[in-house]
Amino acid sequence: MNGGFQADAGEAPAKPLLVLYSEDLEETLGAVENAGGTIVKPIFSSPGGRWFHFVDPAGNEMAVLSE
Repeated sequence: MNGGFQADAGEAPAKPLLVLYSEDLEETLGAVENAGGTIVKPIFSSPGGRWFHFVDPAGNEMAVLSE
């Protein structure tokens, strides 16, 4: 049985992206920064809503979505 994630040679393995929902994106961004998170993609719009990405103090990248 084969399975799992694969990456092209020389690339870091792909990681799942946990997406959280927020009713107030700007407030949540401030709370993330105050808790020690680092914003790696500031608020942007795309189909489905507005987003930002951050890295938590343990090095995990996550995203926050708002309508």
